[in-house]
Amino acid sequence: MATLVLAPIGSIAALLFAFFLIKSVMKQDEGTDEMKKISLAVRKGANAYLKRQYTGVGLFFAVMFVILLILAFAGHLTFFVPFAFLTGGFFSGLSGFIGMRVATNANARTANACRSGLNKGLRIAFNSGAVMGLVVVGLGLLDVSIWFYLLYWFYTSVQGISPTDPVLYQNITSAMLTFGMGASSMALFARVGGGIFTKAADVGADLVGKVEAGIPEDDPRNPAVIADNVGDNVGDVAGMGADLYESYVGSIVSSSALAVAAGLGLQGIIVPMTMAAVGVLASIIGTFFVRSGEQATQSVLLKALRRGTYGSSIIIAVISFFLVRYALGMERIGVYFAILAGLVAGNLIGFCTEYFTSDTYPPTQNLAKTSETGPATIIIGGLSLGMLSTAIPVLIVAVAVLVSFFASGGGASFETGLYGVAISAVGMLSTLGITLATDAYGPIADNAGGIAEMAHLPEEVRERTDALDSLGNTTAATGKGFAIGSAALTALALIAAYSDEIKNIAAKNNMVLDLNTSILNPPVLVGLFIGGMLPFLFSALTMQAVGRAAQGIVMEVRRQFREIKGLMEGTAEADYATCVDICTKAAQKEMILPALIAIIAPIVVGLILGVNGVVGMLAGAAVTGFVMAVMMANAGGAWDNAKKHIEAGNLGGKGSDQHKAAVVGDTVGDPFKDTSGPSINILIKLLSMVSIVFASFILSNSIF
Repeated sequence: MATLVLAPIGSIAALLFAFFLIKSVMKQDEGTDEMKKISLAVRKGANAYLKRQYTGVGLFFAVMFVILLILAFAGHLTFFVPFAFLTGGFFSGLSGFIGMRVATNANARTANACRSGLNKGLRIAFNSGAVMGLVVVGLGLLDVSIWFYLLYWFYTSVQGISPTDPVLYQNITSAMLTFGMGASSMALFARVGGGIFTKAADVGADLVGKVEAGIPEDDPRNPAVIADNVGDNVGDVAGMGADLYESYVGSIVSSSALAVAAGLGLQGIIVPMTMAAVGVLASIIGTFFVRSGEQATQSVLLKALRRGTYGSSIIIAVISFFLVRYALGMERIGVYFAILAGLVAGNLIGFCTEYFTSDTYPPTQNLAKTSETGPATIIIGGLSLGMLSTAIPVLIVAVAVLVSFFASGGGASFETGLYGVAISAVGMLSTLGITLATDAYGPIADNAGGIAEMAHLPEEVRERTDALDSLGNTTAATGKGFAIGSAALTALALIAAYSDEIKNIAAKNNMVLDLNTSILNPPVLVGLFIGGMLPFLFSALTMQAVGRAAQGIVMEVRRQFREIKGLMEGTAEADYATCVDICTKAAQKEMILPALIAIIAPIVVGLILGVNGVVGMLAGAAVTGFVMAVMMANAGGAWDNAKKHIEAGNLGGKGSDQHKAAVVGDTVGDPFKDTSGPSINILIKLLSMVSIVFASFILSNSIF
């Protein structure tokens, strides 16, 4: 029990170091008055969007809180669940909000630092991104720690359950699983809403600005340029933070629940929670490895970031051996190899994503060449590249699952093997503090480039911000691959946790349970088909949402170009606020239906097909969702970097027909990589979380 003190200590350490980084970033100069003005406009737009989003999401949480209270009064849940649901959502939203506030304060400071040199700009952008990573792990560990100690105190002191009684930890982990639903719900709203906002603005700005008007990216004459910069923050910073927060928390609580099912009790719970604390230390140390020279190329910059992530992974790999040996003994040392499998799988998926999406490798270079024959061929090429890129990540995850399962003792005990799979997800996410830093750094560098362009800074400043931004595209794509891989492992662990939760509920309430998850069982088979369809339905709705919102931006930008005299000549100022408002309203409206499907589907399937149908649905969604998310993220990333490859002076350069074709491909890829693809991660986990929370209700009321 004493070892678990490391979890809250780790959370406090992460938050304190994040506060230190915030202070160091805020000390930097924002630059000229024009730079401050632009940064303030982006900050105001992002704050206004989040205020409106959190107001709407707050209503949803209030309704769900009442529903969960009713279920608690009916005996289907403990009274801790509604409050755990609220804290999960609150901390998930708070992590994204803090990260976004820092990012919107760091954009001008990064641009101004690039006036002095590339390394200084890299440090400010990366430290700002590190705040996002450390706040996510800090608040996640804090949430887990608070609930663990609160529930431990309640069940031992109030209900008198002995600390050696397995029922104690069964009750604790059962309640802790449910606050993942709050985190997942908040993450879905943040990801989908932010994704719709950012890609509607981006698509509209590119199609009218670059293709129709032939003006540069981030040109101040483009009315959608501020909305585009706002979108980078609400989607790629706040949305990503909330997304990985729920993955992080979900992996810890699901592995803790499976530890109890495997008979490992408190010792099994110690491993994931303490590993998370060690990951905080490793991530903090890793941030000091990120340095570059002043004349760095993209490959040198990438190596600088890799030093941080690989260094953190090595620290985890070493310390986790002693942790497993202490907590579980040498007879369970196979769990250590499950941790290694997750660590290695995460890094391999990241490298695979980089290979398929970076323009320093043949796949994206060849994709750029397809622009020579027009938009159609570059779209065909991007789709085929995305599909091809799914093979290796699927095989990596498959190997990680098999190694984790059998190394942990799955051959002798099925439950212990499942615990190993869950622990591999914790291993993959243990370095989240620095991995998310390399991801969140990208939008900050992108905003810095926009500010450099709009504030008419010297050309060498824009070259430096472009170098950081180009690397940011690669790290963002790598981060998405990492998020997708961890989501797949966490989803598998949650399916196993759902199965165990069903058994526990049936045993407590003396229910007859016919848990037959054979694929030949009709409810399971039907559930598989429904689950396999859900990611496609979800993606269709989110893609349509981006399309409709982008149409509104296109019409507004065209109107302003047509009606505002002197705008194209640079003597009049664009109406940026209207474009921000259009994106905000569209995002709030369009995110509702996809989110409701994720919440309603498990309940409806459960009531009609029973728990066997739910297991089938979860499995189907995990399989197709994982593959589809990889395809969409990599295709979108490759289209984006193919465009930037041309903009760097290749294949005709900016303004050429090849460039215009690449911009069209990029606009197709935008909702792929920043709206639908990353949101699927949350979908497959939210389906599991809702299924767990409503398990007792479904058991009591299902038809089958």
